[in-house]
Amino acid sequence: MSDLYGVIHSRRDVRAEFTGGDIAPGVLEKVLNAAHAAPSVGMSQPWDFILIRDRALRETFHAHVRDERAVFAAGLTGAEAERFARIKIDGVLESTLSVVVTYDPSRGGPAVLGRHAIADAGLYSVCLAIQNLWLAATAEDLGVGWVSFYREPFVADLLNIPPGIRPVAWLCLGPVSHLQEVPDLERHGWRSRAPLVDALHHDRW
Repeated sequence: MSDLYGVIHSRRDVRAEFTGGDIAPGVLEKVLNAAHAAPSVGMSQPWDFILIRDRALRETFHAHVRDERAVFAAGLTGAEAERFARIKIDGVLESTLSVVVTYDPSRGGPAVLGRHAIADAGLYSVCLAIQNLWLAATAEDLGVGWVSFYREPFVADLLNIPPGIRPVAWLCLGPVSHLQEVPDLERHGWRSRAPLVDALHHDRW
């Protein structure tokens, strides 16, 4: 089990280290199978994976990300603005491909066992699939970067995603030169990782 813990603690949100190299088809299939093996509420498996290699699609999305970065940056001032200016927020064009993970709330319905009291349980299931993909990719010496500077309707329109299905994550995937020992946001002074003790409670909050 020590290898598992090593993968968990070496996993990084990759931005600048993608090489653009090829991913062996068998390796990509292993990573996607790991994602598809994630637990899901009511065995609904409410995810789909859109593999995006088309350069024009990625360039269009990248331009949208750049615009959203500017929107966020406009709300920052002083030292915070200076720190953010140094942070690279995506590897959309540098990575080998993108994987968009979606959520279909109708999958497994109309009665999804285990979701009647917690409506978001299906969304949580998709996040588990994303985590599986991320850890499997790390184990295969690949990098993953989760892009969060986008508007869901824009991505849904760009990729012809059917109504009612949410694009939960745009992931950049591919070989990397290396994985940083310290996460980017810590290295750039944006935020430091809090110790476990700060988040630990017993019996009550």
